[in-house]
Amino acid sequence: MGDVPDPAADRRGGAAAARTEGRLPMRSLRAGRFTYVVLALFTAGSLFPLVWTAIAASRSNTRLAQTPPPFWFGGNLGHNLRVAWTDANMGTALLNTVIVAGTVAAGTVFFSTLAGFAFAKLRFRGSRGLLALVVGTMLIPPQLSVVPLYMLIAKLSWTDRLQAVILPTLVGAFGVFFMRQYLVHALPMELVEAARTDGASSLRVLWHVVFPAARPAMAVLGMLTFVMAWNDFFWPIVALTQNGSPTVQVALTGLGRGYIPDQSVIMAGALLGTLPLLLVFLVFGRQIVGGIMQGAVKG
Repeated sequence: MGDVPDPAADRRGGAAAARTEGRLPMRSLRAGRFTYVVLALFTAGSLFPLVWTAIAASRSNTRLAQTPPPFWFGGNLGHNLRVAWTDANMGTALLNTVIVAGTVAAGTVFFSTLAGFAFAKLRFRGSRGLLALVVGTMLIPPQLSVVPLYMLIAKLSWTDRLQAVILPTLVGAFGVFFMRQYLVHALPMELVEAARTDGASSLRVLWHVVFPAARPAMAVLGMLTFVMAWNDFFWPIVALTQNGSPTVQVALTGLGRGYIPDQSVIMAGALLGTLPLLLVFLVFGRQIVGGIMQGAVKG
């Protein structure tokens, strides 16, 4: 009979070979019970606000005012959701917010990637000063630009129109700085020079070299920008009204008005405004995490 291979001996031999070559053997990491307990606590703490919103939306305003507050679901969820949907014109508000957040996210990712590539890999006069100027704009509070910006959109007759919210936020300093920092390390200059040596134009370099290398960062920036645009309240409440083309956050301000605000209807409206974001995370979350891991492995 032939010799039977010994797995333990093979492992010992592999570890010895790794030590001989000056490398440490790879070890598989396993999570213990404490890790699962900590993750469960963090998950519960993260989900509690959403669960509480759903509980409050399923109760009546009278029950919410009592002490102690309810900690389980009631039977008014469907009624409160219908009232919030009708009173806040939530269908139009959700459509407007999808248009605004989607356009702002796409524009921010596209223009920030172009600018980030220019600052990261191109050499031109005044690049450092211009980058410092772009980053310095993040120190300016957005409230300072509200009056001149509103005067501008009023002269353009853009009040109560979605372009008044989209165009001023189509690109931001954070996106430019984020993409620049990523491309500095993730995109070797040799790839760009090799593409140019092969006769590729600037557009082909961007499409076939820069965008594939920047895909993980573009996914993260797009998600962050979409969430920020979806939750933006300050500028939309100035540029839009409830009777014009409101976004979700503007439309929610019309709920609960009266001598005694109905908190359960307000919570139902907040739940309606949150569900699309959860859907986006469920649909694209795996792709975003996969892109991040792919970029980490390549780096």
